[in-house]
Formats: sequence, C-alpha cells, structure tokens
Amino acid sequence: MKRDVLQALNDARRQNRAIVRAIEPTSGEDRLIDPAADTSLLGLAAAEAARADRSSSAEIDGRTWFLTVYNPPLDLAVVGAVHIAQPLCAMAQLAGYQVRVVDPRTAFATAERFPNIAISHDWPEEALAKAPLGSRSALVALTHDSKVDDPALTAALQSNCFYIGALGSKITHAARRERLAQHGFSGAALDRIHGPIGLSIGARSPAEIAIAILAEMTLELRADGLSHSIIRAPL
Repeated sequence: MKRDVLQALNDARRQNRAIVRAIEPTSGEDRLIDPAADTSLLGLAAAEAARADRSSSAEIDGRTWFLTVYNPPLDLAVVGAVHIAQPLCAMAQLAGYQVRVVDPRTAFATAERFPNIAISHDWPEEALAKAPLGSRSALVALTHDSKVDDPALTAALQSNCFYIGALGSKITHAARRERLAQHGFSGAALDRIHGPIGLSIGARSPAEIAIAILAEMTLELRADGLSHSIIRAPL
C-alpha cells in the first residue's frame, strides 16, 4: 500500500468517515472513494458496499474493480435515559454500536444505570453539535418530552443518519409531526422518523421494546427499501 493511500485511510479513521479503496487489477489503478459524496457509477457501487459493510467487486464500463470498505463504527445516540434505554444500550453494544446516552436530567443518566456507556448531560442540540450524527448513526428519542426530543429529532433530520425513531403513540407522533412541520420540515422529511417506534412484534416489556427498536434499526441499515413493507409497533 502506498504511503499516501495509508495516510488517507488513517485520516478518514481519525475523522470517523467511511472510505472505500477501489483497485482495478488489470491497470493497477488505485482510488480512494468517499461513498457519501462520489456520485459516479463507481462511487455508487462503493456506497452500496459501505452500506452493506461488505467488501465486494463491481464491474463498471467493462472494468472490474475490487472494493475494500473501511467503515467507522456504528453509532447510536439514545436521547432519554428511561427504562427502555438500558436494555437498548446493552443490546446495541452487542450488535457493534458505539452507544451514547444524552439526557440533561442528571438523576436518570448515571453511570450506575448505564455502565460503560458515554453519557452527556448537555441538552440534545448541544450534545449533537459537539458530536454530530453521520451516515453510520442512528438516533432514538425516548423521553416523551418535546423540550428534549424535538431538538434531537431536528438535529437528526438535518443529518444524513440512517435511522431516526421516536417513542410514542400514533396520536403523540401526529402531534410531533405538526410541531416539527412548523420548523419548516416537509412531510417527506418527517417520514424519516419511525413513529411509533419499532417493529410490530407484540413487544411489552422494556427489553422486548428494545428488541423491536434494534430490529427496525437493523432493517434500515441492512435492507434499505424493504422496511416500508413492515408494520410498525404501536409503542
């Protein structure tokens, strides 16, 4: 590997950015592709490989490219240190996510309740400005408090995160959409929010609801386009 290629890979890793290395073995051509920005056919193939977390090959204009994916870790921002958040954080860590809990209520967001989890007591707009959401990020809003959830959802809608979910009934979610629409978000943008949150698996306990949420996140990450055929859980 050439020194400049290695340097670029290390820079992307430090900046928490995905990057794909494309090699065409016949000519020896070696490219580094930003899958979030490159809209060429090769860039689109790289974006698909990055999304799937799977190195692969692609044939573009009669040339075969080998694509090696270098992805940053998956990121889950949980807004609201409620009971559901505890099993969700533990399960998400097992699934390979770097997990952070954001809740200005210091009595709820404690190291005792969330061991080995990064905790921020900033308000969501401040916490997400310091550590922005990216294409490998998911945001789950759980407080039922519009003063906490709405700023988090606003930040998520302004990002390219792959999943946004919010706890609440259909009535709660309809009211949430009305509030966010007043801030200029279109109906199509608001459709990115999964609410009621989670897949419809009959979940009742906090752990079961966490399973439903993580399953829906996985569906969005791994099976883009299929999630619209899945019934949402009425949480």
